[in-house]
Amino acid sequence: MKKDFIYSIACLTFVIMIGGAVYEHMNIVPRWAAAPPVSLAMFQGEYGLNPELFWMTTHPINIILFLVNLALYWKSPRRKPIAIVLITYVIILAITAIYFVPELLSIITSPFSTNIDSSLTSRAKLWETLSLVRLGVLLVLAIILLLGLTKPQNNKQ
Repeated sequence: MKKDFIYSIACLTFVIMIGGAVYEHMNIVPRWAAAPPVSLAMFQGEYGLNPELFWMTTHPINIILFLVNLALYWKSPRRKPIAIVLITYVIILAITAIYFVPELLSIITSPFSTNIDSSLTSRAKLWETLSLVRLGVLLVLAIILLLGLTKPQNNKQ
């Protein structure tokens, strides 16, 4: 029972993280990507949007919960979905660190201007498209993780 609870917490935190990404893609990304650097005002100034705290907190929590669950279910049919999600998630985080974060920072820290920069807009739209693909993969991973709850806790069941 306790193991089920810990697995459920891992599912919940992963889905919360995906919820944050869905929110950003519905409400924030389309705004800033629309016409940079004009549309980047929300990130600038003393009261600029800073989503870092959410992302820098949620990713380590998810990794820790996946590792704990992997250890708890090592000799269980649940190991496979946990391992698939963990490995793919780590790959996504590596790609995020190599491409998404540096490119996003490069775009949103562009100096403010009242003129739309077409090359910056193209980069923003590419970032948005690739990020939606990343989000789609995360949604598939969430389904895999949640379906793991249907598997027995151990080989005896």
